[in-house]
Amino acid sequence: MTKEEHQTPYYTIEGIIQRGLPVLIITCIMSILVGQILNSREESLISMPAILILIPSLIKIGGDTGSMLGARLSSALHMGLGDNLRSNPVVRNSVIAASIVGFISSISVSILVFLASSLFGFGMPLLTLLQISLIAVAIELAVVYSATVAIAFASHRFGIDPDDTVIPFIASLGDLVGVAGILIALNLLEIL
Repeated sequence: MTKEEHQTPYYTIEGIIQRGLPVLIITCIMSILVGQILNSREESLISMPAILILIPSLIKIGGDTGSMLGARLSSALHMGLGDNLRSNPVVRNSVIAASIVGFISSISVSILVFLASSLFGFGMPLLTLLQISLIAVAIELAVVYSATVAIAFASHRFGIDPDDTVIPFIASLGDLVGVAGILIALNLLEIL
């Protein structure tokens, strides 16, 4: 028997739990932190119902597009296409495509929140919503995409399946950075 025949399969129940549990514990802590940040600004956020409508959809943009980017990078790494980080067209093209989707989604969300909040009589100017969204998403995408690339390549380099690390971390990081980005945007625009 060869050495490969004696190795245990990578995708065992025990292996998946051992690799997944620490990641899920960290992402749960990150999610609790997001809730505490929002709780600390509860009174000021309640006074701006349009922002309350904006927050859930806007914070998902970074996590969702970052997860999309992570899935592409993970697939590229599994296929052996992702060895060189700096001059890799897979990384470059995936980041550009995810960024385009992120910014288009941000603009779409701003318009939909403007329409919904106007319909219910607590509207906020469209330009203000666009400014908040674009500032927040620019911050979110810069941080989340940098982390996505770093986590995918570090996982791969250290022999950890990027599928086990990238998407859970990035989804939670997207929420955390998204909330921080919205609060930064509100402060920059002197709304909060």
